[in-house]
Amino acid sequence: MSYPFDCITAFMFFETRLEPADVILVPGGSQPQLMEAAAKLYHQGLAPWILPSGGVNAKLGMTEWEFLRDIGIRRGVPETAILKEDQASNTFENARFSLDVLRQHGIAPSKAILVCKTYHARRAWLTYQTAFPKEVEFLVHPVVDNTGIDRDNWYLDEEKIDKVMDEFVKIGRYFRRHIPVWVHR
Repeated sequence: MSYPFDCITAFMFFETRLEPADVILVPGGSQPQLMEAAAKLYHQGLAPWILPSGGVNAKLGMTEWEFLRDIGIRRGVPETAILKEDQASNTFENARFSLDVLRQHGIAPSKAILVCKTYHARRAWLTYQTAFPKEVEFLVHPVVDNTGIDRDNWYLDEEKIDKVMDEFVKIGRYFRRHIPVWVHR
């Protein structure tokens, strides 16, 4: 069935093909599904490193990085393959601080897999593209989290609509000032 908001669905629920990359990036969060998916991709041999990112989260009682690292270890990812970024408090910091960590480890990725929530995929992709060198190609792997939101159901109840439309609005607020920079890059 066709709806007037199908263009929002197509824009927000963004993903790319997956292929081998230099690192798997997880931009924070308190949802285990993100690191579970990253661990699965790691075990499939798609990247030698996973870099979860995220500072203190009061709801977790620890950093998002610790939470995600622990899930990765429980999923069989060697601790030595999990890089550490535990200071970020928003998506831009997740991206910027992750780039700093990669540089500190001498990793200059040409391709990176970005594991993020389904409804956060477009904003996460734009954020990492803004923070990383333009030569880095991002492969986006969206994951359904505890909210259950996906491209086929986000419009079926008010709570899901609110989450997706909040993300939609954030994209405009976050990136309005970056457009002139991108044009002259």
